[in-house]
Amino acid sequence: MFGYDEGMVELSDLDAAALLAAEEAGVLARRRSDVDELLRLLAWCDLHSVDPQTQPGATPARLGGDRLRRLGGQGTPEVAELCFAEFAIAGRAGTIATAHRAAAALDLRHRLPLLWQRVQDLDIEVWLARKIADLSRPLTKDAVALVDASVAAAHDLPAGKLIELAEARIIEADPQTHRQRIAAEEARTGVFTRRRRPGQAVAAIDGQADVQPITLRLPTAAALEFTTTIEEIATTLADQHIPEDDDDVPTMDQFRAHAAELLADPYAAIRLLNGDQAPDTEPTTEPTTEPEPEPSRPTRAERKAVVYVHLSPAALAGHASGVARVEDLGPMLLDQLAALLRHRHIDLKPVIDLNHTTAVDAYEHPATSKERTLLRTGGDVFPHSTSRTRRLDHDHVTPYDTHGPPGQTGDHNDARLTRRHHRTKTHLPYRTRQLGLGAYRWETPHGLVRVVTGYGTTAVEGLRDRDGVLIGEIYPARYELVVDEAAFGERRPNSVPAYGAARRSAAWRTSGSVE
Repeated sequence: MFGYDEGMVELSDLDAAALLAAEEAGVLARRRSDVDELLRLLAWCDLHSVDPQTQPGATPARLGGDRLRRLGGQGTPEVAELCFAEFAIAGRAGTIATAHRAAAALDLRHRLPLLWQRVQDLDIEVWLARKIADLSRPLTKDAVALVDASVAAAHDLPAGKLIELAEARIIEADPQTHRQRIAAEEARTGVFTRRRRPGQAVAAIDGQADVQPITLRLPTAAALEFTTTIEEIATTLADQHIPEDDDDVPTMDQFRAHAAELLADPYAAIRLLNGDQAPDTEPTTEPTTEPEPEPSRPTRAERKAVVYVHLSPAALAGHASGVARVEDLGPMLLDQLAALLRHRHIDLKPVIDLNHTTAVDAYEHPATSKERTLLRTGGDVFPHSTSRTRRLDHDHVTPYDTHGPPGQTGDHNDARLTRRHHRTKTHLPYRTRQLGLGAYRWETPHGLVRVVTGYGTTAVEGLRDRDGVLIGEIYPARYELVVDEAAFGERRPNSVPAYGAARRSAAWRTSGSVE
C-alpha cells in the first residue's frame, strides 16, 4: 500500500510514472522522518542541559552520579551523561548508539550550521551528515567552518564523493593534526600472519587447506610500490606461462600470489624480470666452452605518474594549504604526494584550459578532448553515478551521424559513461543533451529530469501544462564557497580563514506559459 492524501492506493494499481513519483516522494518522506528523529533527540538534549550535580540530593559524580558531559566537538553544549538510557528505550536502540547520534546532531546544529540547513531542507541524507560530523569533530569550531561551507556548497555530489571532499577539507583545515595521524599509523605498520583456527584445514567456507593468509600494513607510498612490483612480476609470469594442458589456465590472482612467493627469493625475482630464466626452470648442467656472459643489472619498466596542478584563489592568496587528490587513494598532504612520486617518472601537465574545445570529423574523440572531459566531470556523468574510474566510454551525447555535418566529435559532444550506463542511454528512450562543457541534462523514459555537472546531480522540477506536457523547468538555488578576504586582516601564522556559502538565485526557464 502507498499513502496519498486522498487515501491508500495499491502499488499494483500504479503505472510506471506513478511508481517513480511514489519512489521520489518516499525518499523525501524517509529523509523527513530521519530529520524529525534528530530534532526530537536535540530537544531531549536541551531538556537535560542543566547540571545534575546542582539538583537537590544529587549523588556526587565521584560516586557515579550523573554529570554534564560534552559529547560533540568544540562549541557544542554539555548534556547530562545518563539521560540517554531512557530515550534509547523509547527509540528501541542502544544507549551508546543513541549518545553517538546525539553527538553528531549537536555537531550539526552548533558547528556545521550550513550542512544542518541542507539536512533540514532534505538535500542531504542524515546518515551522510552524521558521518561528516563524526569525521570533523576533532577540528576546532573555527577550523570546521571550511568543512561546513564546502560540503554545503557541494550537496549534490554522491555520498562517496562528498565524504572524500569533507576528508580533504578536514586535512586542509588542520594539516598538523593529520601529520600526527600519519605518524601514529606508521607506528602500527607491520606484516601479520593470520592464526589458523581449528577446523579450517577442511572447512568448506573460508578454509585454509595449505594456504596461509598474510596481512601487510604499510605506508601508502610503500604499499603502492609493493603492489606495482607484484603486478610487474605477475604480468611477466603470465607472459612466460606455457600451459601443460587445456585446464592449466591460472588466473591473474594466482600469478600475483606466485609473484609474492618469488619475492621471498629476491634473486629469483630479479632473474625473472631480467629475462635470464623462468623461476621454475632447472639450470643446465652440461659443460660448455663458451665464456659466461657478464651478469646484467636488473632492469625495470619505467614507472610513470601524471600530476595535474589545480590552484584555487584561496590557495594563491595564501589562505589555504594545498591538498592533493590521488586516484584510488583519496586526499593527502603534499609531502605524502612527494613520497608517492619519489620512484616515478613525473609527467607534469602544463596548464590545461578547460574552456578550450576541439571538434573533429572522425568518430573517435581526440585524446586531448577526452582528457579535458575527464578533468571537467571527474567521472561518469550518468545521474547520481559514483564511478570515478578512467575506464569509461566516451559517448556522443548527440548520436554520431556518418552522413551528418562535420565537427560532430569533440568537447561539445562528449559524455563519459560506464559501459552499463552507455548501453542504457543507447538502447532505452533516454533523452540527453549537453548543456555546455561538463554539463548534461538527462530525461528518463518516464519524465524524470536531472542535470549533471561537476557539482553532482541536481533534481529538476518540471513545469507542466494541464495536459501534462513539459513546458519549463525550475532549478534549485546553489551555494558557492566564498572566502571572506576582509575577515583576514593582517595575515598571521596559524590564522583560520573565514569561509561562507553565498547563495545563488534559482535559475529557471520556460518554453511556454503556465495557465
